[in-house]
Amino acid sequence: MNSFVPPEREALALVDIIQFKWLMSREGHHVHVERLQNDPAYARQCLAQAQQCQGEAARACAQRIAAQLQG
Repeated sequence: MNSFVPPEREALALVDIIQFKWLMSREGHHVHVERLQNDPAYARQCLAQAQQCQGEAARACAQRIAAQLQG
């Protein structure tokens, strides 16, 4: 069965992913956007790494992305 993701939700997810990439960069971590979108193990690793960051913004963004992945 194919699932349909509305363009608005897909765009919002991409905005969060790009924001996450830059927030993680500030924390000294490189995030590969395409891999984050297509490799669940890599995504889990990045999101877990974000939870160890000092910056609240990186942690909050990671939580939003995690919620989107679960939803």
